[in-house]
Amino acid sequence: MFHHHQPIAMRKKKIFILTIVIGFIVFFSRCVNFGNDRDPRGKAYAGSAVCAKCHQSISESYIHTAHYHSAGPASFSSIAGSFSKDSNYFIVNDTMKVLMERRDGIPYQVLYVNGREREARPFDIVFGYAKGQTYFYWKDRLLFQLPVSYFSNLHNWSSSPGFPTNKIMFDRPIYIRCFECHTSYIKQSTENPSGLQNIKMLDKNSLVYNIDCERCHGPAASHVEFQTEYPQLKQGAYIVSYKSLSRTQKMDICGVCHSGNRNFMLGTAFAFRPGDTLLHSMMPNTGQASGTMQPDEHGNQTRMLTLSKCYMMSNMDCSTCHNAHNNDRGNDLQHNQRCQDCHSVSNHNFCKIADTLNTSFLKNNCTKCHMPEQPFNIVTVKTSAGSNIAPISIVNHRIAIYPEESKKIMGSFKKEKTSD
Repeated sequence: MFHHHQPIAMRKKKIFILTIVIGFIVFFSRCVNFGNDRDPRGKAYAGSAVCAKCHQSISESYIHTAHYHSAGPASFSSIAGSFSKDSNYFIVNDTMKVLMERRDGIPYQVLYVNGREREARPFDIVFGYAKGQTYFYWKDRLLFQLPVSYFSNLHNWSSSPGFPTNKIMFDRPIYIRCFECHTSYIKQSTENPSGLQNIKMLDKNSLVYNIDCERCHGPAASHVEFQTEYPQLKQGAYIVSYKSLSRTQKMDICGVCHSGNRNFMLGTAFAFRPGDTLLHSMMPNTGQASGTMQPDEHGNQTRMLTLSKCYMMSNMDCSTCHNAHNNDRGNDLQHNQRCQDCHSVSNHNFCKIADTLNTSFLKNNCTKCHMPEQPFNIVTVKTSAGSNIAPISIVNHRIAIYPEESKKIMGSFKKEKTSD
């Protein structure tokens, strides 16, 4: 028997080709399977934990932002209100009260009528962070809002926004629209529970808490795969860079949630991708077309900003003043400096009352005067004290001259100068 021996060069060529084929099979199998078991949005998504492996410093900074804390599982550490016996209550009237209690290590809201327990529901989900929080509980695949919320400036429990102040209810359903701006994803069932035809069930196992990386940068599985294979290439591929977008696209990323709650999404906001435009995704409320528009209960910062002369006469967008990766809340020095990047004495466009007030004083009060934080009276809640209170103030993002605010600023300067 004779054996046919292939030339060495030919055998090496076959081995090389076979190695390439195997490499492609492995690579593409990883592409297809990547994320399937990791993210409920599907194989196109990587998940924020994967992003953090390469973007550690950004991730560590982002976890301190309001976007990161926009929603999360309820726990004693994530709930802002107190469970201590001297401050764990909300009194409705002489006969009704709600206590925040620990039961088997789980936080509960418990209704008592004439001292007897009537209903008890657990805290399952927290919405909100800096200004206040409201809470929800699951009942099978339906979600309901708890009747008691917490607002930071009140330092106390209060009635939940939109609830009656003279009674307690545990049956206010929560729809997917709330999740579209407080979370990154939840799947809505096509089924309807018996007797509740107008309420869609939600898949609690599909919930992706908070606003994550891919909500603003788009699906990242392909990006992760590519950069893993080619780590020497520093320019990100298969991912949306905010800087690469047009001004309108930049505004629209924020506008999906920060253009108020009175617009009508033509589809789910979860389907909006960075680079899309709201013109094709949202039908604006006709009342928001006028220049006299006021902020609604969820704010309409992007629209208010676009009505500003500063916006119309510059290339500014939301990121001019806000870095979404950092917690810049309350950083007045930074925000005032953004104003002075354009408005200065040398540019002859500084504040017109500079002749009557100290220039350094004015530089520390740009936003207080021209973007005042105003009490929001549309939403009111009741505290145990029994009075109805507007629990929050909203920064007016329409940059303009507000005479009443100017008087306040001038008055505070005069008091400061007198005390000196």
